[in-house]
Formats: sequence, C-alpha cells, structure tokens
Amino acid sequence: MAGIPWELKCPKAIGVKLTGRLNGWTSPKDIILEVAGILTVKGGTGAIVEYFGPGVEAVSATGMGTVCNMGAEIGATTSVFPFTESMHRYLVSTGRPEIADASRKFSHNLRADEGAKYDEVIEINLSELEPRINGPFTPDLMTPLVKFKDTAKEKEWPQDISACLIGSCTNSSYEDMTRAASLAKEAMAAGLKVKSDFIVTPGSEQIRATTERDGLLEIFRQAGGTILANACGPCIGQWARHDVKKGERNTIITSYNRNFTGRNDGNPATHGFVASPEIVTAMAFGGSTNFNPVTDTLTTPSGKPF
Repeated sequence: MAGIPWELKCPKAIGVKLTGRLNGWTSPKDIILEVAGILTVKGGTGAIVEYFGPGVEAVSATGMGTVCNMGAEIGATTSVFPFTESMHRYLVSTGRPEIADASRKFSHNLRADEGAKYDEVIEINLSELEPRINGPFTPDLMTPLVKFKDTAKEKEWPQDISACLIGSCTNSSYEDMTRAASLAKEAMAAGLKVKSDFIVTPGSEQIRATTERDGLLEIFRQAGGTILANACGPCIGQWARHDVKKGERNTIITSYNRNFTGRNDGNPATHGFVASPEIVTAMAFGGSTNFNPVTDTLTTPSGKPF
C-alpha cells in the first residue's frame, strides 16, 4: 500500500534437545520450568524454541501442549515439537482420526530438517531431570524440589502454604488431572486431609465434563477441594480471597504458567510459586514449604508414615 518494501525480522532459532525419559515425580511441566530457569523471562524473546531429540518421543501430546503454552513466559515467539505418535493417538482419541492420519502421512514436513542449525542449543536429559518449583514473583526463578526446603528457609519465604491451585489452560489435561486425583485418592485412603486451601480450575468444558464423568472432580471435592468454573480464574486474578488481607505475606503454589507480583490475587505480598499439578497436590497435603513429597513422609491418623 505504501509502495515500499515490508521488512520482517527473522526470529532466532533456539533448539532444546531432549534425551532420556521422564520418570518418577517428574512431569512435562518440569521441562519448561527448567528451560525458564536457563533462558529467563527474556531469553526467548524474538526466538522460536524448537524441541527435538529422542526424548520428545516419550512426552505426551498434552505434555507438549503444557511446555509450548508456557513458552510465553520465556518471551518466545512460538514453541514447537515435531510430530510424534503421541500426537496421532491424541487426535484419534479426541475424535479427529482424519487429521491424525493426514499428519502422519506428511510427518516428514512436520519435523526439523536433518542437521538443522540453531542459534543456541540447550540439552536436557529427561532421565536426570528432577521436579522443579519456580518463583516467587517470576516464573524463571527455578529451584530444584530437593533444594526448595532449604532455599525457602534461607530466603525467609512464608513457611505455611495458604493455598494450592491446579488446572488452568496450562495444566488441566486429562493426564494432569488423573495423576493429581490418583495422588489425592491415595492420601485420603491413608486418612490424610489437605492442610491448605485446594482449588481446581478445569481448563475447558470438555475437561470439566470428562473429569466429572470419570469421578475425578468428586475425588478432589472429597479431599476438600473447591472446583471453580472452567475459566482462567485465579491465573489472571479472578480470585476473591478472604483468607488473607492485602499486604499480608503468604505462600501459594499453583500449576499455572505465571506468578508475577500480585497476578493471582491482587496481593503484592503473596509469594506465588509454579510447579506441576502432582507436586502442587502433594504440597496441599503437606501444607508447608518444609515438605518434600519425594523424600519426606506425612504422619497418618493411625501414626503410620505415608
């Protein structure tokens, strides 16, 4: 229209090579928490982040969605995974077999070229990756779970966890919800109750209906959880808190993607942390930053360790 050339800056390409397989308490959320810790909230600005390597085959389709969704927190222009069989299974199971088969047919066009060059390469061995908890006040302050207890004491973060929140668009897939519900069911069977407010936000109507149908939401209710509408909710500040006053220091842990100052509840003194849904659920039963669900135990009403 102006009669002059239109210039578009070519984004950088950051490659994240994944090897090994996720195991134990580690989940896809920990991949992006690790990447955020490495690149920071600005490290992906003006860049496309491409995940590649043998490790991608071991990540579920919804897990890849979690990783790419949170790519915005590192400033990435976009994040991509190559086509994998987990994507085909997901499309088939969600009623889109034609798209699944077409994607498989043209899968050679849905992955990086052989020998593709990147401006920067990050390597992550999924077999060695441990759960992470990022925060407070920024999603790139990464702390391995094994060090979280000591770091919280050193930094004098509020010890008692006032609320644990799972769900939102980032982490409310059926996979996420079943893992969290399974953990909650085991804890309840041992006689344990949540020590923190436990809030669940389904990410879509399909997730809400499916998890309601299969009894997952009922498990959360029995555990003492509150089910919110399938919307953004506290992730974007739609949370009318009555348990703490504005300016009161407190700790919350969520499986959301953002934890900037005051974002979740409008309280600049709330220390918000981000982790996987299963870690958040476990911390709801622990109720304290001193609890490490991987190594510590909780005492049941019968006096036995859980």
